[in-house]
Amino acid sequence: MARRLRPVGLDFIDDAPVRLVFTTEAAAPPEAVYQALAEEVAGWPGWFKAVTLARPTHGGAGREVRLMGGVRFQETIMAADPEQRYAYRVDTTNAPGVRALLEEWRLTPAGSGTHVRWTFAADGSAPFRLGLTAARPGLGHSFRTAVRTLDGRLTARRAADQ
Repeated sequence: MARRLRPVGLDFIDDAPVRLVFTTEAAAPPEAVYQALAEEVAGWPGWFKAVTLARPTHGGAGREVRLMGGVRFQETIMAADPEQRYAYRVDTTNAPGVRALLEEWRLTPAGSGTHVRWTFAADGSAPFRLGLTAARPGLGHSFRTAVRTLDGRLTARRAADQ
C-alpha cells in the first residue's frame, strides 16, 4: 500500500540524515544527458536496469516510477535546469521505512563530455537508514552501469544523426 512521505524542499539534498553521492563521467555532452533524464522519462527503463517503468505525470510536473521488485514511486519534479540539474521528490511509495526521499542529478561539462553526480537524500526509520547505507555499493554500481549504458545509447544516437 502506498504511503505519503514527508514533503521536503531542495535543501534536503544537503540536510538529509542519509546522503549517498555518486559520480561518473559520460562522453555525451550535458544537453544530451539532460534530455535523456528530464525530457525522455519513458526511456529510463532502456538504460537504468532497476527501472521497469517511468512515465511523466501531471503534464510533466511529476513522474511515476516502478522498480524491479515491485517498488513504486509517485514523484514531483523539484528542479529542471537544462543541462545542469534534474531533481525530484518522492511523494508516495510502497517501500517500507522511508519517510522522505529526494534525488538530484547534477551535470557539469567535462571536456566534450559530462561529469554526472547523483545524490540520493533520504530519511526513514533506523532499519531503513541502516539498510540504505549498507546498499551504498550496490546503488553506486547501479548508477555507474546506468550512466555507462545511457552514454552508449547517446553515442550511438549521435553517430546515427551524423
